[in-house]
Amino acid sequence: MQTRTLGTQGLQVSALGLGCMGMSDFYGHRDDAESTATLHHAVARGITFFDTADMYGPHTNEILVGKALASVRNKVVIATKFGIVRDPGNPGVRGVCGRPDYVHSACEGSLQRLGIEAIDLYYQHRVDPAVPIEETVGAMADLVKAGKVRFLGLSEVSAATLRRACAIHPISAVQSEYSLWTRDPEDGLLQTCRELGVGFVPYSPLGRGFLTGQIKRFEDFELGDYRRNSPRFQGENFQKNLDLVARLQDMAAARSCTPAQLALAWVLGQGGDLAPIPGTKRRERLDENLGALEQLLCPGELQELSGLFPPGIASGTRYPEAMMHMVNR
Repeated sequence: MQTRTLGTQGLQVSALGLGCMGMSDFYGHRDDAESTATLHHAVARGITFFDTADMYGPHTNEILVGKALASVRNKVVIATKFGIVRDPGNPGVRGVCGRPDYVHSACEGSLQRLGIEAIDLYYQHRVDPAVPIEETVGAMADLVKAGKVRFLGLSEVSAATLRRACAIHPISAVQSEYSLWTRDPEDGLLQTCRELGVGFVPYSPLGRGFLTGQIKRFEDFELGDYRRNSPRFQGENFQKNLDLVARLQDMAAARSCTPAQLALAWVLGQGGDLAPIPGTKRRERLDENLGALEQLLCPGELQELSGLFPPGIASGTRYPEAMMHMVNR
């Protein structure tokens, strides 16, 4: 397995990680047995970087991941996140909290659910506009001093906020959505990360499954699937985005690979300081995704793909309006 280093403090991870969210939430039915088998298979295939959050479930995903990886704890990097608050009794309601006291209590909860003594990479999931980033990161730094967290990260943060955070404590990684149809981080955030020596972790590098070419109809989504409420998967946007995927399918066929592998290869080709975390809950999809590591794209091919999917070409925003206010803060 290829490895990549995130940040200047030397956090080393597998070049391709595994996003675990869909194993417990947002993408239809759960199958804990298959998800656990997928986590074990990922370790066997050399993946060392696993991503979860306290709001996935809520809480149940951390428990699943912690149990599955307990026997290989010293061989893996476990990343989790705090800051998006959900009420288990009413999980559709969202809040954001970055208060120092909440940072400490959230960490204790994640440690207990994961069954570990220290979190390898601890992200603030969303920035709380009511709390200065200096206060939140200051509390996160306290967790590092206490030995409860090894490295710090931020998710969906603006370049300006990242600069302020780095002045308080080194930030090892920024996590944001990044793919052929979500090029937003190229508008200053990626450049700032590189200037400050911060690694970058693209989530949803397959466009929430759309870039795999496997999604054909809106009706394919189960009831309760988050994508039923996502603007990019609704109405005219759905067909327009299907037409974009057809371009990717043609290029993939010419290379004798799958659209997913080509889309991931493009993300991997954006720099050695990126470690994407495509999510899946099935072993067969994990193996397909790992095939992207064999698709080495030359500069011309990377440029061709970038031209086929220029910034802003995807139809519809990546989140519903209420959630778009929570990103790039």
